[in-house]
Amino acid sequence: MSSWSWYSGAVGAARKPLNQENGPLSYESVALVVGITGIVGNSLAEILPRPDTPGGPWKVYGVARRPRPQWDANHLVEYIQCDISNPKDTETKLSGLKDVTHLFYVTWASGSNEAENCEINSRMFRNLMICIIPNAPKLRHICLTTGKKHYMGSFDVFGIGAYDPPFTEDLPRLDAPNFYYNLEDILLENVAKKDGLTWSVHRPGAIFGFSPYSMMNLICTLCVYAAICKHEGAVMRFPGTREAWSSYYEASDADLIAEQEIWAAVDPKAKNEAFNCSNGDVFKWKHLWKVLAEQFEVECGEFEDGERLTFAELMKDKGSVWDEIVKENKLVPTKLEEVGAWWLADHSFGIEYPLDTMNKSKEHGFLGFRNSKTSFIHWIEKLKVSKIVP
Repeated sequence: MSSWSWYSGAVGAARKPLNQENGPLSYESVALVVGITGIVGNSLAEILPRPDTPGGPWKVYGVARRPRPQWDANHLVEYIQCDISNPKDTETKLSGLKDVTHLFYVTWASGSNEAENCEINSRMFRNLMICIIPNAPKLRHICLTTGKKHYMGSFDVFGIGAYDPPFTEDLPRLDAPNFYYNLEDILLENVAKKDGLTWSVHRPGAIFGFSPYSMMNLICTLCVYAAICKHEGAVMRFPGTREAWSSYYEASDADLIAEQEIWAAVDPKAKNEAFNCSNGDVFKWKHLWKVLAEQFEVECGEFEDGERLTFAELMKDKGSVWDEIVKENKLVPTKLEEVGAWWLADHSFGIEYPLDTMNKSKEHGFLGFRNSKTSFIHWIEKLKVSKIVP
């Protein structure tokens, strides 16, 4: 187990059991995590309350649109069900949180195109800013999570005009609509309204983490695919391109993202900056594909020449199969469309993935990293233990 010496960063960091034998804690910092049930929000919910987390002890409010899920019940957070796209609900539920010192914004909503993404995500973030900044006098820092599409464009125009990797944080914006740009503009506009308020922007790539509620959980999607192959006695074929199979790829561990955001929230050297966030190593899917097959004891396929396979096609009409798997294995009740983001997997395995650099983050003092293979196995095991997959 690692310590938090800014940051040694193996899986398991900051996970000492919380001990309150000495009575109620006096909180040094109060976090508002918006998107607490998402893939990064889940990691923040686990890490922030730990007694050795920098800036702590932390009190944590967690905001999500849906009721508190069963798998979130043990998190030491004050859960607030709130739809921040609704200004009245936002004002009613959140304006009374006057003790908040740090805001972690780790949510997004998906529209049918990037214009809709810009509209709804801007509205959500602006509603929150309007509510929190005037009503939280102790607010010191805002962490905004965006992503690598900052450099590659939205899914509407993905890769068109994108920069030659590895991506660095100082690259200018692409000339195309991108809701990440809107969120950054809203952030800077509102931070300027409060003296002493600082900010950071965090740009992960493909995230390895845990959340059955995430719209972009690649590992959960792959686990569901592998479980269906095992159930049907089928070979776990690779639905992707040769480039995705053989090229170098990188990932961003959700705990690592959370650690970087906590570092940026409390370390003076990290203020008012944007940071890439990736594990610091590379891998190839042709190697991790074998790891996935081993974890589910299914026959591992190889890359197949010819017309490309897709997850969407292979998993079409498999809803009833997933229902059988859930019932037979006494899993947390889910529907296939809730845990299988086939569009995401098809996108991820349809490109030669561009790499970024963590130099800026390291130069500012964040030395966290992850072994991507270890991270991959860790999150698969967590999905199994949590009874999301068999």
